[in-house]
Amino acid sequence: MLDELMEETIVKKCGGRFKLSTLIQKRMVAINRGARPLVDIQTKNPMEVVVQEIMQDKIYLDSTGVVITRPDKNRVRHFDSGPSLDDM
Repeated sequence: MLDELMEETIVKKCGGRFKLSTLIQKRMVAINRGARPLVDIQTKNPMEVVVQEIMQDKIYLDSTGVVITRPDKNRVRHFDSGPSLDDM
């Protein structure tokens, strides 16, 4: 298991364990569908990518449960979830 998931920091950053779990699941689906990582790390493990995106404040859940990205501090956009399942 990733060390970051054992700490309360990531839980507090997301607003609780349920929101953390939801954010991880939604982002993992997006990455598995082809969305590009928002962090530069040397790994093929999508879970490590998602955890680093959360820890670096690149992604979060809005009040309606939609994943929002922050690629830079000047721009906020809704998350690109990659190609739809119909395209695969």
